[in-house]
Amino acid sequence: MVAPLRVGIAGLGTVGAEVVRLIERQGRVLAERTGRPVKVVAVTARSKKKRAVDLSGIKWAKDPLALAADPEVDCLVELMGGAGDPALSAIDTALKAGKSVVTANKALIAKHGLKLAKAAEKHGGALNFEAAVGAAIPVIKTLREGLAGTGINRVYGILNGTCNYILTRMEQEGLSFDECLKDAQRLGYAEADPSFDIHGHDTAQKLAILASLAFGTQVAEKSIYVEGISSIAPEDLRAAAELGYRVKLLGVAVRTAKGIEQRVHPTMVPKSSSIAQVMDVTNAVTIDGEGIPPITLVGPGAGGAATASAVVADIADVARGIRSAPFGRPVDKLQATEKAPMERHEGGYYIRLMARDHAGTAATIATRLAEQKISIESIVQRHPNGSEPGKSAKGGPVPVILITYATHEDAVHRALQAVQRDKVISGKPQVIRIEKN
Repeated sequence: MVAPLRVGIAGLGTVGAEVVRLIERQGRVLAERTGRPVKVVAVTARSKKKRAVDLSGIKWAKDPLALAADPEVDCLVELMGGAGDPALSAIDTALKAGKSVVTANKALIAKHGLKLAKAAEKHGGALNFEAAVGAAIPVIKTLREGLAGTGINRVYGILNGTCNYILTRMEQEGLSFDECLKDAQRLGYAEADPSFDIHGHDTAQKLAILASLAFGTQVAEKSIYVEGISSIAPEDLRAAAELGYRVKLLGVAVRTAKGIEQRVHPTMVPKSSSIAQVMDVTNAVTIDGEGIPPITLVGPGAGGAATASAVVADIADVARGIRSAPFGRPVDKLQATEKAPMERHEGGYYIRLMARDHAGTAATIATRLAEQKISIESIVQRHPNGSEPGKSAKGGPVPVILITYATHEDAVHRALQAVQRDKVISGKPQVIRIEKN
């Protein structure tokens, strides 16, 4: 009889409780698939309050460190969250004791993943974190194992359900950003303090992990350019739709001649693309590999059941005896990466200007763009109530929308600064990058 894999779980919130339930419910199937039983033998949490899960026969550890050091635990499952202690110390303790660790903690992996991976390598345990990015979407295994023999050129995706929900509602119902954010908070999709999500930092942590797996680089959240969605207005989404695009908050890591470019920002994607079809709180990741068509993985990126599914899949790998390098390569083989200046970014741009409705305004804008060698793919000028140019109500500004061909970001900024100095526009120009298929 093969000895069971003895699991200890630190954290019994929504995900932790669901992991206990899933292991109990799927016990026979897990044993058949892995070749040994999987059993939760110990847990710890901030309180011993009653939970909607049967914990009879399961030992309570006094704290996460005690659980990590317990000789009767083979695999520590960390579901407490947070980039520091007690999660960090508990995982470090378990790995140094030769145990395997499964975690859903993206913040911890993004900040301390290399240190922990080195400990796993040295002491022979596994460090699995599929649930840290995209929950039930198996993107970690896809990059680390499924595409181990494929060179990756680009990986990008919708990695935050809160932002995708907000942008979906704004587009479909014409609501403002603030209105949709309040609704997301009411429904539990957004935190009381949503800044980590809406300003792009949650996406950046996940992108840092994906970029390391895709390109063999060290995990470096600080190397990522980050921009959130709070500046997006309903008129941008309407214009995008008319031009054949949809706006998404994307995390993008791409191989360029100058190195690996990593960025998080609102992005216009063609409506015909797979990722443009992903709406509401759903997540998606597209992988562009050498010699194969793009692969898009779509699924629930958060939630107790989805996250628990990925956690249990990682536990199953531990039970099978699989010990993959956490980031696909030994830590000392991972290359350092620097933050790519966005001024070097090359691509198409959507630009919305509030232009003064006077003769010569359009010519001035076109001249400034031409000075920076920026070519225009399309231009739309809207006059209120169908009025003729130069005859808008009270001479107020009118929106001018430009789509550029591929150009450099610094050229766009120089052109727009010149236009502002010419005083032919009012307010700040809106600029959204375009990501082609």
